[in-house]
Amino acid sequence: MKKDLLSIADLNRKEIEHLIEQAWRMKQEGTSPLLSGRTLALLFEKPSLRTRVSFEIAMYQLGGYGIYLSPEGVGLGKREPAADVARVLSRYVDVIVARTFSHKTLQFIAGHSSVPVINALSDLEHPCQALSDLFTIYEKKGRLPGLTLAFIGDGNNVANSLLLSACLVGMNFHFASPPGYDMKEEVLNQGREFAALSGSQIRLTNDPYEAAKDADIIYTDVWASMGQEAEAEKRRLAFSGYQVDNKLLSLAKGDVLLMHPLPAHHGEEISAGLLDDPRSVVFDQAENRLHLQKALLVELLSNPKVSGK
Repeated sequence: MKKDLLSIADLNRKEIEHLIEQAWRMKQEGTSPLLSGRTLALLFEKPSLRTRVSFEIAMYQLGGYGIYLSPEGVGLGKREPAADVARVLSRYVDVIVARTFSHKTLQFIAGHSSVPVINALSDLEHPCQALSDLFTIYEKKGRLPGLTLAFIGDGNNVANSLLLSACLVGMNFHFASPPGYDMKEEVLNQGREFAALSGSQIRLTNDPYEAAKDADIIYTDVWASMGQEAEAEKRRLAFSGYQVDNKLLSLAKGDVLLMHPLPAHHGEEISAGLLDDPRSVVFDQAENRLHLQKALLVELLSNPKVSGK
């Protein structure tokens, strides 16, 4: 049976902790060609820097090969139906890493693929980012349970995956956004279910300073994600009081970590120059995408190849 990673909820706490342990070991010790002869397809509808490069390099360092399929080259759902693309790629490659506008497209690809499908970002979730973030926090703090992560900004795909992953591993999650930019109720309900089991606490507020108080991690992201460019000015006005700056960071714990998934709009969601602050681990986050994704690829491809390929 193949295993997909479409949502962070496809993993349990033990599996997340195992991936973090493996990523830590690979980062410290390096990697051997565990996936020699295996092939990865990057099927992208959106532009990418970190996700594309980290997956391609991860597969290369593991002894395999990655091929990038651009939006223009495939025309997913336009030039060719997504179902046909998934079925054809399943005959060629061992894993599909898909970056789509709609989460439903991602689910459709996974439903017609006989090889594992990894969510490299959809409008609903960004699980690879969240896993790498947890790894970075563990690397810096030495633990996850009991820590408090405060997300300041939009209830977007990154926030969704962070909420679910935090509640799975026993971290508290504070979320501050302007009215109308809250997290989806179905994501919150799922997070509350996980929190009831792990002991996490979820706090929702419209006050960014309340969310930041005594936090171990302050996290922010762009106010307008890819596909929301037409709303950029409207969102800029709505989020004008939600910039992460030194004043907001001063309310958190003294050893607070500052996180951002990049790309950043300097002077908007984060004040200019703050990415270079000693409290910032933003570029460690970016590096750790490589190590966590190596662990993920090894885990998903650890079983023998699907017969008939």
